[in-house]
Amino acid sequence: MNRFDVIVVGAGIAGLTAARRLHQLGVSVCVLEARDRVGGRTLSHRLGTDTIDLGGQWVGASQDRVLALAEELGVRTFPQYSRGKRVLVVGDDVRSYRGFIPKVSFLALLESALTVERLGWLSRGVPLDRPWDARHAQELDRITAEDWMQQNIRTVEADGLLRLATQMIFAAEPAELSFLYFLYYLHSGGGLKRLAEVENGAQEARFVGGAAQLAARMADALGAERVRPGDPVVAIRQPVDRVHSAALSRAVDSANDFDKDFDIEVECRSGAKFFGRHVIVAVPPALHKKIQFTPDLPPARQSLRDGMPMGSVIKCIAVYSRAFWRERGFSGEVNFTAGPVRAVFDDCAHDHSQAALVAFIVGAPAHEYSLCAPAERKVAVLRQLARAFGPEALEPIEYVDHDWLKEEWSGGCYVGLMGPGLLTSVGAELRKPWGGIHFAGTETATRWTGYFDGAVESGERAAAEIR
Repeated sequence: MNRFDVIVVGAGIAGLTAARRLHQLGVSVCVLEARDRVGGRTLSHRLGTDTIDLGGQWVGASQDRVLALAEELGVRTFPQYSRGKRVLVVGDDVRSYRGFIPKVSFLALLESALTVERLGWLSRGVPLDRPWDARHAQELDRITAEDWMQQNIRTVEADGLLRLATQMIFAAEPAELSFLYFLYYLHSGGGLKRLAEVENGAQEARFVGGAAQLAARMADALGAERVRPGDPVVAIRQPVDRVHSAALSRAVDSANDFDKDFDIEVECRSGAKFFGRHVIVAVPPALHKKIQFTPDLPPARQSLRDGMPMGSVIKCIAVYSRAFWRERGFSGEVNFTAGPVRAVFDDCAHDHSQAALVAFIVGAPAHEYSLCAPAERKVAVLRQLARAFGPEALEPIEYVDHDWLKEEWSGGCYVGLMGPGLLTSVGAELRKPWGGIHFAGTETATRWTGYFDGAVESGERAAAEIR
């Protein structure tokens, strides 16, 4: 009989962190995964002579939980290359610059700097554990980031820079985001500048051998008998009395809760059934619609399921015979105000054995180019790289891209997002257990929401609820 104290749905970093913590405490666990691999929104891939990341890849300053996990697992990091000039491409104008804000008019420069400071001040007023209790929360949640930008930014250049930053940080358009959620997310990651920067920022370092090693090594340590990929969960059934007594259960010592029988049933597409005392659902809220819950999810959780679409991103990597941009004094960082690509970074191997650039198609352009043939998309991406670095960028020796919108078991990347009204109406339910079912995933984190560190935090929190 497939009986476990805890069944974890989803073998990404959040789910495996929870399973690992519980296993270390002597709790019997099983991790069920829809994909034929572990790692969730990480995806490492051999390209040329290096292992590259087609999913999440960076770790940054103050991401203490994931850095500690990497050290425990023996996964090394190395600095993201950022020396040299950056590039901003505005229409036909290619501008190189150094520092955080590109070369723009004096008024736009002043407004950009003041906007970053103002957003920092506003975001710090949003409590990370209770953002719906922020001052003027209802008002801030009624408008979008787009609304705020239109009402508060006057110069075209400053508007364009904030728009670019928003698209890259969220993989979405400003009009898709509640302004309260926008501020909460900035606060969660330490501010706009930290989220957008390499040095002392969210893109400060990469993992030698790829980020997917984090999940792979946790899964290996748990063993094949506890981690079962390739069979999607289609149903979770728990007794009605577990749901009705949920509030009481949370107030009772957890040891009493473990006196319960294995009364939650988890069914996979293959027909395999597993029985547990607790379940941790560690997939994005948008994917909850792929699971039939019995009894039905409560209305608040249904609102989260239906109201948190994933971001939109296509990640593209071009490998070259040499890092010609470095030779010319460029860092590899580029931003575009038009075209499919919004940002580019140096993606060379840690030991300099392979030269590469990584480009991001995000937000509305990702939806447009998701409909294109891969060959057509490749041509468009390489043309943009050539705009920034010259004709050599047109001739990669290897090229690959990954369309996260077409990933059945992600539905997009990087993270589930909140539009207007959701955070104040049902945000308080995001982390609450429901009967014997607990919820994890980077969307539920309070620090570094949307990042590896947030995934680790959420897994640790779900394990602690059960422990």
